[in-house]
Amino acid sequence: MFRFIHSSDLHLGRRFGNLPEDARGRLVEARHATIGRLATSARDHGASHVLLAGDVFDTETPSDAIWRQALAAMSSAEGLQWWILPGNHDSLAAEALWGRVRNQAPTNVHFLGASAPIEIAPRVVLLPAPVPRRFPGRDLTDWMPLCDTPEGNFRIGVAHGGVLTFGSEDSGAEIIPADRATSARLDYLALGDWHGLKQFGDRTFYSGTPERDRFKHSGPGSCLAVTLPGPGAVPQVEVIQTGQFDWRDAPLALTPEQDAVAALEMLLQAGGKAKRDMLLRIRATGWLKLPARMALARAAELAMPEFWHFEFDDSGLATECTPEDLDGIGLSGALRVAAEGLHQRSEDTAAQPTDRAIAAAALRRLYSYVQGEGQ
Repeated sequence: MFRFIHSSDLHLGRRFGNLPEDARGRLVEARHATIGRLATSARDHGASHVLLAGDVFDTETPSDAIWRQALAAMSSAEGLQWWILPGNHDSLAAEALWGRVRNQAPTNVHFLGASAPIEIAPRVVLLPAPVPRRFPGRDLTDWMPLCDTPEGNFRIGVAHGGVLTFGSEDSGAEIIPADRATSARLDYLALGDWHGLKQFGDRTFYSGTPERDRFKHSGPGSCLAVTLPGPGAVPQVEVIQTGQFDWRDAPLALTPEQDAVAALEMLLQAGGKAKRDMLLRIRATGWLKLPARMALARAAELAMPEFWHFEFDDSGLATECTPEDLDGIGLSGALRVAAEGLHQRSEDTAAQPTDRAIAAAALRRLYSYVQGEGQ
């Protein structure tokens, strides 16, 4: 029997430039903290090896603080062996980075820089496929079927990239055959690049990132605790939650018959994490009457400070504006003229979509101010 932890895509040093500056600090620190959480997961599941299937670092030029603190955290995990595969973000082309890592790595941290078998434990052979450059353009696992290992040994492949017919997160190609574990007689194929959990057959898994970094993959990050009962036996794989933050992308389809605010409140209460550790993006679609639309916007605005990051996207939500709504802006005079002009512009099918959207937003803003809600 052999147990290990499979993880990938730590992306240490990611700056989260797409988020507001005041939201970035804890997200950056949470990525570094994944090393400790992976170590805890290994100990809790009786594993003494952690396989990191690429993109440990977010770039080929992380700061000295990033890579040295990562090595220090791994070094402090007594009894654990760490096996680091270069991915497409931190490929072998980063010669300066990996040269420093090799020179300063503690004895329990191992750099997988060659496509060659390596015995990591008695009767356990690792077959790594390090990424030579950002876009390799070929199947880096093609050597594995031709590689012979002693009979009765475990064969574990580790690679980074997209699987043929499935897709790639950002390595630019889908070139790893989905049946590589079978063709290479692997007991397990540990993959990185895809930031969510994905399985192909009984032996091929993407672990996903241990700490989510975008809305594409909802929920907290995780790793995999893998048990190989014996050579050739089906692996036992357990998903372990490791993420501090919960990223959620929630659709909110609405109709005038619904209570839009109540529907929003249901989404706001979903999730198992404290709101301070949640990043929530709500995408409202459908259509509402103007008063309901404004009530929904107010409710979203009130909820925003409760979350670490909150986005409310109502660009796909249409608004029905009735004569009574225009009366609420003004029965006559300049306000009424302005409101009717904006309404007509927002409904003009000959106008550019962006112009119509601007007019509709301006009408909503005018309604809000007149009703005393924009002060």
